[in-house]
Amino acid sequence: MNTVIVPVDFSETSLHAAKYAAELLTGHYGVTMLLYHSCDKETEIAEAENHLQALKIKLREKFILVIDVLVQQEEDFIVGLERAVRHRKADLVIMGITGRSAIAQTFIGSNTLKFAETKTCPVLIIQEHSEYREIKNVMLASDFQDTFKTTPSGPIKEFLKNFRPQLHVVNVDSEHYIALTDTYEKEKQDLIKLFEGFKPSFYFLRMFDINEALTLFAQEKNIDLIISIQKNQSFREKLFKRSQTKSLSYESNVPILVVHE
Repeated sequence: MNTVIVPVDFSETSLHAAKYAAELLTGHYGVTMLLYHSCDKETEIAEAENHLQALKIKLREKFILVIDVLVQQEEDFIVGLERAVRHRKADLVIMGITGRSAIAQTFIGSNTLKFAETKTCPVLIIQEHSEYREIKNVMLASDFQDTFKTTPSGPIKEFLKNFRPQLHVVNVDSEHYIALTDTYEKEKQDLIKLFEGFKPSFYFLRMFDINEALTLFAQEKNIDLIISIQKNQSFREKLFKRSQTKSLSYESNVPILVVHE
C-alpha cells in the first residue's frame, strides 16, 4: 500500500475510523494516510483544514506514520471521494459506520456502504465498537461459485501481504454434508492456487443463516478482519437479494474489507 484515504466529517464515527486507521498503518513505512474532508461551501475550507491539521497532530503524537490532509469543495461527497482516490492513486479507503438505521447514521456512516458499492477501490469498514487488534486471523467469505474468475485475488493479496495473517476461507451452505462434492473440491483447489503462499485453511459450514454462521465463526476463531467480495449482479438480483456486506456491517464488530469482482 502507498496511499490510504480516511474520510473525516469530525463525527465520532469518522474520528474512530481515523484512529483505527492510524493504529493499522503504524509501522508500515512508505504508506501515507490521507485525512480527507468534503465541504459544501468554499468558505468552509479554511476551518476544515485547521481541524484536519489538529487531528493530524493529535494522531502523530501517538502513532508513527506519514499523514497528509486534503479538503475539497464538492457538491456530491461520493463523486468527490472517487476523484480523490483517482488523483492520489489510493490503494484503500477506510470509513466508519454506526447504527442500524438511517437516522442513527452520521454523514460519513450513511455514505460508507454507498461508496463501497462504487468499485472505485477496496474499502475497509470500521464499526463503531471495533477496537484495533493486530491482524492475525482473516476470514474470506466465499460462495465457491466460479471462484477462479470472480475472486479478486490481486487486491486481496496486496492487502494480506502487509500483515501476513492466517487466512481462513469460509463457505456456508445448508446442503453441506461430510464430504465435499466434486464441484466444491475443484473450487477449493482453484482458491489454493489463487492464494498460494498464504496457506489458506478451508471451512464448510452447514447452516441456513449465512450472516449468523460467519459471525459465530469470527468469534470462535478470533477473526480480526472479514473480507467480503462484492459480485456483479443484475438489477433483478440486486432488487431481491439481501446485501450480505450491509448486514455484516451492522451486525458484526469485526472490520470488513470490501473488494469487487
